Parts: sequence; C-alpha cells; structure tokens
Amino acid sequence: MNLRHIEIFHAVYVNGSVSGAARALNVSQPSVSKMLRHAESLLGFQLFQRTNGRLVPTDDAHTLFTEVSEIQDKVHALREASRNLRRGSGHMLRVSALPSIALDALPTAVAQFLRSHESVKFDLQTVHHDDLLRKLYERETDIAIAYEVPHAAPVGHRWLGEGELVVLYREEDMPDAPPRIELQRLRDHKFISVVASGPIGQLFTQELERAEIVLDEVVSARTFYIATALVRQGVGLTVVDSFTAEASMAPGLSIRPLKPQVTFDVHAMFLLNRPPTALATDFLKTLAQVIDAP
Repeated sequence: MNLRHIEIFHAVYVNGSVSGAARALNVSQPSVSKMLRHAESLLGFQLFQRTNGRLVPTDDAHTLFTEVSEIQDKVHALREASRNLRRGSGHMLRVSALPSIALDALPTAVAQFLRSHESVKFDLQTVHHDDLLRKLYERETDIAIAYEVPHAAPVGHRWLGEGELVVLYREEDMPDAPPRIELQRLRDHKFISVVASGPIGQLFTQELERAEIVLDEVVSARTFYIATALVRQGVGLTVVDSFTAEASMAPGLSIRPLKPQVTFDVHAMFLLNRPPTALATDFLKTLAQVIDAP
C-alpha cells in the first residue's frame, strides 16, 4: 500500500462510508471506491464488508488501522510542518544588506511581509560591500543584498531589480534643474565625492573618466550617509544611488537622475549549498516589488 491507499483506507474507516470519505478528502466517490478495491487487491484480503448500507471493517482492517493511524499522524505532522515553514511559524530570516538598501527599501519590505507572516522573525544588519561574502561564509547571515556579485565567488544569486545614479542637491543651489542632469553641469557646483564607497562610487568614477570630466570635489565622504548630510548642510551636491537619495529626502532637497541614465543591478546572494527557503524566496519577491516600485 502506498500513502494514497493508506489515506483512503483511513478515511473510509473513520467516516464509515465511501461518501463520507470522499467528502473528507474532497474527491469523488468513484475514485475512493477504486482506490479501496485496489488496496484490497494488493493486500489479498477484504478490508470492509457492506452491512445495512454501511461499510463494516473486517478483523483484518481493525488490526491494520492501528498501524495506519500512526502513519497518518506522521503524515499530518509533516503537512503541518510544511505549512508552518511556508507561513514562517517560528522561523528566522537573517538578511544582510548594504546601508543604502537598509535605509528604506529593506525596512519597507519587512513591514509589508510581516503583515501576512506575523510569526516570522528577522535578524537584519547593514554590512559594507567588502564584508558581505564573509557574512555568508561564516554563516552569520542567510541572504546578502548587494549591487555587485563578485566574479568567481562560489555563491548563488537572484536578480531583484535595478537602481540608478542620481544627483542629490538643495533646491536653492540649482533652482532651474532640468528633469535629468548631465555630468557637465555638475562642474559649476561644489561636489561631495563618494568615489571610495564601493561599486557605486566606482561606477560614478567610470562615468567621469568616460566623459573626461573633473569636478570641484570639496569633500570626499566615505559613506553615503555623510554625503547626504553634507548636502543638507549646504556644503555642495552629490551623486549617490537612488535608494540612498530617496531615503535621505528632506524639505528643500531634490533628486534628479543623470543624463544619460546610469543604472546598476540589485542582487540577493546566498551560499550554493544553502539556497533560499520557500519563506525566504517569498520575502525576496516582496523586496523585489519594493525595489521596482516607482
């Protein structure tokens, strides 16, 4: 007997009829009758006898039911465990992300996810780009959110979306800013550089070199947070990723994307031997929707 035979036999035994078993299993009566006959054929003896319109278990069926009940309990426990994993009951999601993603996109995704997965727990941390792989290797996190997947690194990854480089500035410093700003126009303003800040800084440096443009760098900031704070203080303008800029908005500040557009990808990285669980995959879908939101 396979698990389906056991399930049919158990349902008929408990409900006392084929129709009751069919209702309990949400299947048709003919399919229950067919599977029951097949089970009896495999066993070589009758499981039920029809008496006064009811199916009465044989002595062999009574003996078999004790064993079957244990199997059914284990199958039920397995199904409950599967449902709990899907719902995240008692489950912990450990996510590390670059500060720019952790400023707003990650908290927004977590808040949305918890509305439908109330029992999930999160362990969140911000990590610099150079430390993301170490966090994965040392099992300190399960998923790392990054802009760049290191070449030849033994990790898997899933694309979540993209961002772009934008200019963050005080409106009083550039009141006539066009919808998109060319790099050439930045020459006329004091500039706060973030070129040392990982892949985004490198991406912007490449654009400057391609266009052969040298800016008036009055401050070199090691973090995007410092750069945006300096913009608020009127030190100059800066170019950062769109996630940092959106999270740093304040009265009197504005954002403009570059012309031509400069985009970058957002990835979820994980160890190849520890791919995301079903629950983690659902969370990454939520995060991807937040990243893709206008």
